[in-house]
Amino acid sequence: MDDGAHGSTVRRWLRNIEVFAGPLPEFRPEQAPADPVRLFLSWLSDAVADGLRDPHAMILSTVDEAGDPDARVLILKGVDDSGWQFAGHGFSPKGHQLAVHPRAALTFYWPEHGRQVRLRGPVTPGSAEDSAADFLSRAATARAEALLARQSQYLADTAERDQALEKSLALIERQPSLVDSAWTLYTLEPAVVEFWQAAEDRVHTRLRYERNGTGWDRFRLWS
Repeated sequence: MDDGAHGSTVRRWLRNIEVFAGPLPEFRPEQAPADPVRLFLSWLSDAVADGLRDPHAMILSTVDEAGDPDARVLILKGVDDSGWQFAGHGFSPKGHQLAVHPRAALTFYWPEHGRQVRLRGPVTPGSAEDSAADFLSRAATARAEALLARQSQYLADTAERDQALEKSLALIERQPSLVDSAWTLYTLEPAVVEFWQAAEDRVHTRLRYERNGTGWDRFRLWS
């Protein structure tokens, strides 16, 4: 099969994968709260209540020094009036990128509900105390790996990694309150939050919140 025929086969295969099979939740934008945090927590609660897998997983999108986009999946650490929180090592690619361009986007997707939430805005690092508390709440292996400060570097020998991790774990056992000062709890304060509800007939519902001087403006969007 030539490349063209193979590409056509893949396109047909993708086209035939069923999406938004339902039943899907109903979303009435006219009844949405004035604050996007409340609506987000409502949708997240629905996902948790229905047993959706990893409902607090999200995609963090940043740009590097050259302006090229980058993205990865992280776990949401918290949501409040100040914004959405996530954490990472300051020496990681995302840490370096946020230091140069302290703006980002977050994307949540709950496929069983046909729901998506997108937000973007400036990102600020948290206090040393809050970052330390987040670090100490992590599993021992996660803390040990963070202390190595080698995330995303080339790995030539897994035995070397395992040995370094073993030493780092031993250090944590001796000093359970040890904190990596480069570990950072970040907060994204969104300027825009968009809620998207899929529909089986493809007439999707979109509601966009835009921050103004005192609160939020709400706008319906074409699907």
